[in-house]
Amino acid sequence: MRATMPLSPQEVRAQKDMVRALYAAENAKTTQDLVREREKSLALQLKHDSLALDAGRFAAEIGGLQAQISDMSVEAAELRSHLRKDENYITQLKTSLYIAEQASAAKEGELDALRTRLNKLAEQTDNLKIDLAARETEIESLTFKANSVRIERDNLRQDVSLLQKRAKDAEQALVQHEHAVMRLKDQAERDAASAADKDTLLERRQQEIAKLKDQIRAANSELRKANRALRNAGIQPLAADAVSKERATEETMTTELETAAIAARLSEEVRKRSAAVSEQLLKTKSDASQDGAVREEIADIAARMVALTAINEGPSSPIRDLLPDATDHPDGERINLAQRAATILSEPG
Repeated sequence: MRATMPLSPQEVRAQKDMVRALYAAENAKTTQDLVREREKSLALQLKHDSLALDAGRFAAEIGGLQAQISDMSVEAAELRSHLRKDENYITQLKTSLYIAEQASAAKEGELDALRTRLNKLAEQTDNLKIDLAARETEIESLTFKANSVRIERDNLRQDVSLLQKRAKDAEQALVQHEHAVMRLKDQAERDAASAADKDTLLERRQQEIAKLKDQIRAANSELRKANRALRNAGIQPLAADAVSKERATEETMTTELETAAIAARLSEEVRKRSAAVSEQLLKTKSDASQDGAVREEIADIAARMVALTAINEGPSSPIRDLLPDATDHPDGERINLAQRAATILSEPG
């Protein structure tokens, strides 16, 4: 009905004012562009004048420089003749120096060859001494190792049997952990899909809330105008409780948005931690020292899944009635799944 109603005089005047404002803005923009173009033209004219003055000065300087160049050409010819004489003398000196360097290099090569040969002979002598001492030591150590190998063989047989037993136990525990991780990954994927749907629903809710807020503000404005008109007419004003209703509606919607945001964040955290635990299990199949930490991580992920389900079901979820108080577990005792979930739900935000 509102969409089909004709425009009111106020709306018509508002549209005319908007058109006038747009025209005034475009006119001011065009004026500013014209002023800038005039300033640019003036600056180019001044620059052209200065360049013309510089060109005249440079022409005078070029004439003087050409005269200097002719004088310097004569001096350069004289210097070239002296340079040729000096180059011939330098070439003779270089030839004599090259011959002397070749003779010196030949002598140094002979000396280096003699030093290298002497060093090799000394190294060979030292190596022979070391080999003799090493062989004597090896003979003694081999007799000792032969006895120790027999003892180690017996000990290794016992260790192998013990390690085989431990490996079987570790494989069974690993299979159990892998099944648990697979279940958690499936649950995390389902929760991720649910979180994506909830994000979409959350955006729609936010848009609806914005529309409702605008409608409530408009209704309050109309109500205040009506009350003001009734007071001017001397009539008892209507009961104006729309402001309190608006505040209550905004608080309820804000609470729902915060709950949905917490659920989405918790779902994303569960998905990432499940993927991390899966990678850790694949990397530490043969390492049993991390079993305690992995079990603790899996228990924490399961507790977060329980808390996420309770948050998604809302305050009326039966899971909240089954969980104990977050501060009921005594110090030093193992925390079970229900206590972990209760602690997560009791955390703010």
